[in-house]
Amino acid sequence: MLRFISGKRLPRWIIPVCAGLGMLGYQIHYEYSWFSQKQGQLPESARVVSIEKGGAFWRPWTYVFPMTTAFSVVDRDNLVPTQVEDHRLVEFIRYRFERQYVDQVTHQAWLMNCTTRSQLPLVGEERRPRFEDLSDVDADTPLFQALCTEE
Repeated sequence: MLRFISGKRLPRWIIPVCAGLGMLGYQIHYEYSWFSQKQGQLPESARVVSIEKGGAFWRPWTYVFPMTTAFSVVDRDNLVPTQVEDHRLVEFIRYRFERQYVDQVTHQAWLMNCTTRSQLPLVGEERRPRFEDLSDVDADTPLFQALCTEE
């Protein structure tokens, strides 16, 4: 159509080049809008607690403008707060969304001690604590803020 409109003055290769640029442009748009699209599908009570950004050598622009490749979410409606002695504990499930050919969603139960600012994973159906994976959490992290501060 372009060649016809121009009176066949445009070179023959212009159509495949424009088609290739259009496909590349759509792919880049999809990759950079994936996070906001997924975030829009989450319930109101969901809080994003971590975002992973990265690049790839076959996408050299991602080293300058990194794209979101994964993020983790906590649903505040499903928190199970308890008080044990003078420790405030919160049991929660962390959902991790990862952008791949087919999006991957994994989940893991965790226990946060808001008093000592530490967390550990809960494993199995009975949700046994795995004490060897106990880790500290900074008070200014989005995870601690989502679980241990009142809104």
